[in-house]
Amino acid sequence: MTKLPRGVRENLHFLCAELDGQLSSAESYFEAPDPARAQNVILRAGYSYNLWSRVQSAALRGLAAKKTTREAQAQLHNAALVARNLDLIARMARRSLEHAEEVEHKALLRPEAYPKIIRRVRKRIRAILPAIESRDSEMAIKIGRTKAELDAHYDQLFRTYTRDMRKSKHTEDLAISLLAANEIHRMGNALQATSEAILSASIGQSVHFDRYFSLRNMLSDADGAPGDLELEPLAETRSGSTIAGVRARDTAGDSFDAVFKDGDLGKVREERAGVKRWDSIYPGLAPKILSYEKSGQSAALLIEYLHGQTFEQVLLGESDADLEQVQVVLAKTLRDIWKRTRTDEPADMASMKQLRKRLPEVYRVHPEFETTASRIGDLGLDGFETTVRRAADRETGLPAPFSVHIHGDFNLDNVIFDATENKIHFIDLHRSRFMDYVQDVSVFMVSNYRLQAHDAQTRRRVAQVASNVHDMAARFARSQGDKTFEYRLALGLARSFATSTRFVYDKSHARRMFVRARFLLETAIACPPGKESRLKLPIKELFRG
Repeated sequence: MTKLPRGVRENLHFLCAELDGQLSSAESYFEAPDPARAQNVILRAGYSYNLWSRVQSAALRGLAAKKTTREAQAQLHNAALVARNLDLIARMARRSLEHAEEVEHKALLRPEAYPKIIRRVRKRIRAILPAIESRDSEMAIKIGRTKAELDAHYDQLFRTYTRDMRKSKHTEDLAISLLAANEIHRMGNALQATSEAILSASIGQSVHFDRYFSLRNMLSDADGAPGDLELEPLAETRSGSTIAGVRARDTAGDSFDAVFKDGDLGKVREERAGVKRWDSIYPGLAPKILSYEKSGQSAALLIEYLHGQTFEQVLLGESDADLEQVQVVLAKTLRDIWKRTRTDEPADMASMKQLRKRLPEVYRVHPEFETTASRIGDLGLDGFETTVRRAADRETGLPAPFSVHIHGDFNLDNVIFDATENKIHFIDLHRSRFMDYVQDVSVFMVSNYRLQAHDAQTRRRVAQVASNVHDMAARFARSQGDKTFEYRLALGLARSFATSTRFVYDKSHARRMFVRARFLLETAIACPPGKESRLKLPIKELFRG
């Protein structure tokens, strides 16, 4: 186990001791309210702050050092988080006493209600350093569960103070008493955050307190325990989900035994359902679910680890021959899925509805894209949203003539290629459903283009992949008698080009994508009604550069 640097360890020790002293003084104040005792705490503001700063500085020096292991980085990062939360508790103690001192009639404060709960907080703070040093997850859990005790304490005081307000004329004192109680109450949040930091350092992966229990239950089912296993982050999601590889601590190499994924209950349920559907429709395409746990509004999955590389990794780092191989296997797999799952139920992609829903997010990142009507000489130009509405009118009444089962979030990093087995796998399946196959085609093509690698070779490969996927899908469309494929693709590409800019900070690259979205919308609008089957898109030009 990596040992914390001396500067971090010693200053954390002094910070815990300083905080225990301040809370001891706060406890004494509530036992016998006295301004001098309150000042003993209030005037020590700089002590805890300086100790927190020293821990922070020592942790940053450790993180900046050469040859710092990933385990050491996690230890240092989480030690700094612990120190930050300890300083927050010190601030809360001071603010609680400042409010208490403002209460004129001290009996209304009910000071006798505070010493016991403050003693509980002190007890947990004394356990923090031993829990860090011994990776004691059970003690970390006890520290985090103190929040529930503080919640219950505050709820009782809240009911008492508000009941007293109805009977007393000193409502201002009671209102201030509520503020004092709330500061003690908030210590529970800081203790739970401290618990999360200790647990995260122990398992090597950031974890929320509630979600830790899902992980523990899953690993217990698999004859393991969090302390026996190592988690390594595999991906970061915008929604805050954890995706980590799980393996035994003594396992050599880069392989994992499973993948742990947690997040919002609804999304995890959708992922689970999506995997099950794919298993019945196309066995072997999706990973197997090893375990599922839910807790409150969150849930978690333990999933089979799939060997191989994502399509993005192949595109950016492997040879032209390897890229050609994965494209051949992907094209064959997609055609097979589409043929197996085809139903005669028409599918409305509603790409313009999707685009309108995402435009506020696009404008928050790129406000310059929010344009109104303008003129260049005699040429009038609609604002972007007007253009989208006109395209939506054209999209209505042009559904796909059939449905297939689609991935639903068909980005490059959700496609895994196992070169050993020469097989494609899909991951992140929470949006899978029966829909227009153009949805997946357009998302995949644009996820190639939005890659922020601008060297000539990569851009050439991006354009070639997009062109190949288009040609494969167009051949499938012709074989199925789908005459409006190209027109729907124009709208799907426009949607994906525009909405993907919210993930691109590079202003030049985002502008290129948004210009392409507008070009595709105007091209679709300019196509004479009834002639949609004749539309041909300049795919190579769209995806070049």
